[in-house]
Order: sequence, then C-alpha cells, then structure tokens
Amino acid sequence: MGTAAPGGMPQVEERRFLGQRIALLDVPEAAAVIAGRPPGRPFAYVVTPNAQHFVHLERADDPDFQAAYDGAWLRLLDSRVVWLFNRMLLGPPLKQAAGSDLTAYLLRHTITPDDPIAIVGGNDELRQRLQAQYGLRHVAQHIPPMGLAGNAQAQAQCVEFIVANPARYVFVVVGAPTSERLSHTVARDGRAVGVGLNVGSSLHFATGMVKRAPPAWRRLGLEWMHRLLGDPRRLARRTFIDSPPVLGLVLRERLGLGRGR
Repeated sequence: MGTAAPGGMPQVEERRFLGQRIALLDVPEAAAVIAGRPPGRPFAYVVTPNAQHFVHLERADDPDFQAAYDGAWLRLLDSRVVWLFNRMLLGPPLKQAAGSDLTAYLLRHTITPDDPIAIVGGNDELRQRLQAQYGLRHVAQHIPPMGLAGNAQAQAQCVEFIVANPARYVFVVVGAPTSERLSHTVARDGRAVGVGLNVGSSLHFATGMVKRAPPAWRRLGLEWMHRLLGDPRRLARRTFIDSPPVLGLVLRERLGLGRGR
C-alpha cells in the first residue's frame, strides 16, 4: 500500500496501524523524500503521530483532527514507545521517524542556508537561534496569539502568512491538534507552496532551548520520562492520562479487535 505525493512524486509505502496510514520511512528516508519534492509545488504537509495522537484519533470525537490526518502527505511514526509496543506485540515492524529527530536531520543535512523557511509559532529567540546556529538566511516567522485553537481570525492570519511567505519548508509549531488542523486548512486553501512540518517542540530541541534526553534514553523509549522530569506540571496529564491507553489500542489490534477505518 502506498500514497502518491502531491506534485506527482513517487509513492511511499505505508502500513495501516491503529486506524491510521503510517509511512514506512525512517529519518534519513523521510528527509530524502521531503527534500526530493521540488520547490514551488502546492503545499503538502507531514504529521508525526505520537501515543497521545493515536488515542485522540481512536476516540473518533474530533472529525477535524482525523480529516487533517487523512489529508496529510506523510504520516511518520513519532513515538519510540509505540514503535516498541508494535515490535513486541505485532508485526511486521514499523519504522520510526520522530519529529525531533527529523527536524534535527533536516537542519543539519538537508536544509541549505538559502532555502526559504517559514515558522508559525515559537518566539524571537527561537528564530534568532535558528539563524545563528544553522546559517539560515531567509527565515520568516509569524507568532500567533495565545488561544489560537479557538480564534478563527488568528488562524486565518496564519494561513495568509504562509501564503504570503512562500517557503520550501514551513514549520507549524503551535501544538497538536491545532498545527495539524491549520496545515489541513492551508492545503485545502490551495494558494501556498512548500512542505508543512508539524513537529511539535522540535525546533526548541534543535536550537538547545530545551535539552533532549541522552541518546541511550531515546533508544530505550524513555525520552518521555526525561521530558516529564523537565516539565512535570505541563506534561503530567499527557504522560499519565492521555497517552497510556495506546497500549490497550495495540493489544486490541493484536487480538484483531481494532476499529477499522
């Protein structure tokens, strides 16, 4: 099973997992596919589902979020924990391309100093660090107001910013599910170009504004613990309430009881 990339690019092999189509790409492969899409093509976007996303989508009570996933060009598995659950309980194996790893790889190996970049979200320090650390010469940024999820006017301003600042890579970092919904709106609008990257806090990791877990922790699927220890107040609910039901979803799929789509 595969999906054709917008703009006539070759198909990417996929596997249906927990009700979603997941591209069978690791980080270097995903970066190569993204970089291989010629500049100026109509806007298409990448989503990086983690455990919380799978649980949210499985509830089937947010049709806009599901529509955003259905409309994505690439769906790359973000979660190492989910990847490990799949490896232990299911098969054939998935490939993982975490948003933070993908962003770091793109900045170090793929994005050139002259590539136009657009950012929706973050702050001035984030933009300045990106330019200083990676030598980026053409960075446009729009910082939307707080409460973007419920502000239709502010969302429309985000869309107009992306349209007015043609970029090869568009980082949409206003938090899930708002980022994914916004990218879906931009794609349906039809005026923008480039590849939208819904990659959470990955730019903060790439610039050192937030410290990532050591590599050994990441390999063991313990990055969630490192993040929790660093920001327990913000991440406690996500860690202990929103994400754990994903194990039940994997077990249901192992027993053939998963809800099909």
